[in-house]
Amino acid sequence: MEKIRIYLPLIAFLLFGSLVNAQEMNVPMLKLNNGLEMPQFGLGTFNTPSNEVAKEACLTAFRNGYRHVDTAHAYGNESAIGEAVKESDIPREEFWITSKLWPSDYATGNTLASIDKMLARLQMDYIDLLYIHQPIGDYVAAWKEMEKAVETGKVRALGISNFDASDEAFHAIVDNMKIKPVALQIECHPYAQRKEMREKIKPYGIIQECWFPLGGAMSQGVLLKDPVITAIAAAHHKTPAQIIIRWHIQEGFSVIPGATNPDYIKENIRIFDFALTEEEMAAMRSLNKEERFFKVPFEQLERMVSSMTLD
Repeated sequence: MEKIRIYLPLIAFLLFGSLVNAQEMNVPMLKLNNGLEMPQFGLGTFNTPSNEVAKEACLTAFRNGYRHVDTAHAYGNESAIGEAVKESDIPREEFWITSKLWPSDYATGNTLASIDKMLARLQMDYIDLLYIHQPIGDYVAAWKEMEKAVETGKVRALGISNFDASDEAFHAIVDNMKIKPVALQIECHPYAQRKEMREKIKPYGIIQECWFPLGGAMSQGVLLKDPVITAIAAAHHKTPAQIIIRWHIQEGFSVIPGATNPDYIKENIRIFDFALTEEEMAAMRSLNKEERFFKVPFEQLERMVSSMTLD
């Protein structure tokens, strides 16, 4: 039996590689307006091609220090994230798991039932941060039900996603609800630094979390070829992606770059061993032109979302 104990770490290394935790990677924590702390850096799982790919991406991420994972009912991979968390053998309390309710999840007053189904898909007792995915449908009624889920311990914090599309929807939640959002998730990157939204959420202590932090597929990699970014990358012996993610971190954003390629997953988190200078941060800020890569008009998106019902 003693020999088995001695060789267990070696067996684990051979099977899974060395396991790194978030503290070893120096991942900062963001203090939320409800007192909880959230890892500032995480893994986005939008548009993964299959559950198996999503699961393997998460397991690779966990081995390399990631503890924050962002998913959504609409992504169709919550069960894969749950399986990865279970198979990792890392205690659940070390993770920060985020998901999002789709408008059909709270149609006809079924918000609480939808949260229970989400927990079943994730195979978890609670969700760390639950977003309303789009400011569409009866999001006010949904929020009130989400508050009940917080009270019962099924959800720890609430957030709003894509609520930059509607000023009315934004204020309906942040000004009138009992529980305030801790985070706003929107498209943000060096070409669209969202300065107006940053000022808008500041009085509420809301964290800005960035999707498409590297520009997303719709950008065709333009940020990674930008001469200012590539010059800074060369100076630090880092990749353009690492420079962009580091910029997000130093701006105080929560950043969740999506990746399924193991090399990119490892690369993206290796940004805590250097810092951009004030001059480099100023150069990055000068790239802002508020150019978003997701260009679908809200009215068109609303029609698409309203007709999409999730199981």
